[in-house]
Amino acid sequence: MEIWEYPAVHPHPRLLSGGFALAALLALVQAPAHAQSSCSSDEQPQPSGLLERFISADCESCWKAAAPAPRKGELALDWIVPGARGDDAPLSAAATRDAQDRLQALRRKPPSPTDAVHTPRQPGAGELRVAQGPVFNGYVGASIQSVGAGPGPFTGWLALVETLPAGTEGSPVERNLVRNLLQVPWPAAPGRRFEARPMSIPEGANPERLRVVGWLQDSRGVIRAISESRCEPEEGKR
Repeated sequence: MEIWEYPAVHPHPRLLSGGFALAALLALVQAPAHAQSSCSSDEQPQPSGLLERFISADCESCWKAAAPAPRKGELALDWIVPGARGDDAPLSAAATRDAQDRLQALRRKPPSPTDAVHTPRQPGAGELRVAQGPVFNGYVGASIQSVGAGPGPFTGWLALVETLPAGTEGSPVERNLVRNLLQVPWPAAPGRRFEARPMSIPEGANPERLRVVGWLQDSRGVIRAISESRCEPEEGKR
């Protein structure tokens, strides 16, 4: 199975440093307002919850099998978890340690070979905005911002996902494959909370299919807000 047969980008560390970091961040946070909003969660409805589908990298057939469908209003995220076979696992190229971190946060064991978790959103946590900038040298600038969420403490989760249409490498459903992940601890003090980072694009991911999904989680693990970016066509390509 070759989920990752796309034009490759060169692998880099998870976060940029030095001049690359500065350039990528400036591309995001200093972009004109109209450009910034072209790939953001502005005017997008909040999903009612998350459906997180986990697949062991050892199970090639699981990708092509029927998958749990999201409930009304839910947003589905797909995680490939490193397997016992390591780099020899058939899905190892798309596996990520971030999936293990997410399982730990959900207090779930590694899938054997699959698992699915429905987590509803509890309303009333103010506004959560996510945005992404242009691809720059194998990275994309991304941001997450929470306003009016209350005293906290909270954790902001920001996932770089590749949206794969149904039928991609035999998958019977559309997938939002998590390619990179950022966790931001936000203190108890209320007010504006904002984080902008460059996120590396793994080798094999298609940059044109990337977007960001963010959610705000409280100290009890309850999801208080969810946002997803949508990219509007560039002027002249509408």
